[in-house]
Amino acid sequence: MAERMSNPNPSTPALVSREATQAKLDLRSVAAARYRASQTDAIAECIEARARAHGGRPALLYGDERCTYAQLNAAANRAAHALHAQGVRRGDVVALCLENRPAFFEVWLGLMKVGAIAVFLNTNVRGKPLAHELTTTGARRAVVGEECLALFAETETDAMLWLWADAEHPAPPAQRASCALDLGALAATVPDTDPPPAWRAGLTAGDPAVYIFTSGTTGLPKAAIVSHARWLITGDVMQVTTGIGPQDCFYAFLPLYHGAASLSAAATAFTAGASLLLRRKFSRRAFWPDVRRHHVTACQYVGEICRFLLTEPPRADDREHSLRTMVGAGLAPEIWEQWVDRFGPMNIFEGWGATEANANVINVDNRMGSCGRVPFWEKTNLRLVRYDVERGIHPRGVDGFMQLAGVDEPGEAIGMILDLPDIVAGRFEGYTSPEATARKTLRNVFREGDAWWSSGDLLRCDADGYCWFVDRIGDTFRWNSENVSTTEVADQLGDFPGMDSITVYGVQVPDHEGRAGMAAVVMHDGRAFDPKAFWRLASERLPRYAAPLFVRVPPAADMTGNYKLRKVDLQREGYDRAQVADPLYVRDDAAQAYLPLTSETLGRVLHG
Repeated sequence: MAERMSNPNPSTPALVSREATQAKLDLRSVAAARYRASQTDAIAECIEARARAHGGRPALLYGDERCTYAQLNAAANRAAHALHAQGVRRGDVVALCLENRPAFFEVWLGLMKVGAIAVFLNTNVRGKPLAHELTTTGARRAVVGEECLALFAETETDAMLWLWADAEHPAPPAQRASCALDLGALAATVPDTDPPPAWRAGLTAGDPAVYIFTSGTTGLPKAAIVSHARWLITGDVMQVTTGIGPQDCFYAFLPLYHGAASLSAAATAFTAGASLLLRRKFSRRAFWPDVRRHHVTACQYVGEICRFLLTEPPRADDREHSLRTMVGAGLAPEIWEQWVDRFGPMNIFEGWGATEANANVINVDNRMGSCGRVPFWEKTNLRLVRYDVERGIHPRGVDGFMQLAGVDEPGEAIGMILDLPDIVAGRFEGYTSPEATARKTLRNVFREGDAWWSSGDLLRCDADGYCWFVDRIGDTFRWNSENVSTTEVADQLGDFPGMDSITVYGVQVPDHEGRAGMAAVVMHDGRAFDPKAFWRLASERLPRYAAPLFVRVPPAADMTGNYKLRKVDLQREGYDRAQVADPLYVRDDAAQAYLPLTSETLGRVLHG
């Protein structure tokens, strides 16, 4: 399907020269080169410097609350003194489980000032998944927001719980009693002065600062290691990329426990001395009122968020807002075009990478639909290598090494692991699990002894150096001897009228090779699925082999806390009536519609 996406938007502006793009990327490289693994200035020193430089400016906005940089630093100091009084020392691992509210930063930055390692726990999981997050990081203590205590009430863990109260969401007394200490109450009684640097003696920027869990769209998530230097570099690199300054306001509605918000949004805002507007959870109804009320100029997105916002009814004031910069991933070309047509032109920095990535690309040219550009390959440690989807292997040449993907040929994105003394850029910091780190490391790729980070993502690069996301390995499947990208199928069908979300995946069909396409289509309240209209749209936009053979209409989407669609259970259940109570349909080209799935319609479609 790659050839169908090579020119996704005929209205794309004139091509930017490779040299002009590289000049912008070089600014990022210069920013990244400022930091060394051995330096002693880390996140704590960064926050204290911002408090001195921007003390009276707002750092955090939350509802009607306004917290300046000086106040944020003082609150973090109180948390640090309270943590230290309870025996937390440099290198200790302490988890925190709080929703998007100022207390998240108070506790997190307090841990940084003690020199401890923070574990960001998912505020949407409980039971075994939550126990897994504590166990795999070695966290024996956890600061738990009152709003999250119910999660631990359903989780078996030996970790000591410390309470941080939440006046908006008080918990029952029995849940509060499960905590060994009210840490927030203790923090209110201790000094708000900067802790002595001796508390962090021996800490360097190359040391772990945070353990952040991957999205977990395909199973239990892994805890990625993020160093102090990595967080600092992210802030500087994104600040020079976007041009955000102290006058800006960055909107953070994605969960702070995930890298998109805590790494990109928070690091960028704090580096720039800008304001960070917090919302506990994304709301499509509240998004634009928040932007207008707080004069938001920048936000972090994922593609599904933009599509959700486009489903809101158009308004006369759609273009009357302050938003001018967006940073994120997963924005399909069709949704991108609809977005700027409706809400007006803005700088959209679509990128590709991962929390643990040692390589990335970013679109600094506003090239609609592209996730980034590589003007000159010798200036990056990123490469795209051929991947056989059917056999699940990287083909190797006669010399025994992997092969570079050709122009417009999908290949796995990999990053050369650089292990240079004191240099942070290009390092693969890995996971808390050595086994998981080893599984994501490819060896002897282009020469004996080299090592590369394996992303698990398929990208393709066109003749102009622009990269386009194709799919996750394992999501792309073969049907009728053709490779099908679930991402491209979802992009092509994403504007089906009345649809709230679509998840595309492959399912096994008895006596047939490969996997057939299936789509889980969630409709808006009050809108019914139109099987004839869906057939027409799929037939107009997709090759026959790529059009979903099956459709499932569940009442709601299965999403991660970071608004990424999960498909593990959907793939497992397939179109098995014994497991699926939702309406099921099968594509019947003779009837020019999707028909209700019965043994008779299925047999006719598969064997007719």
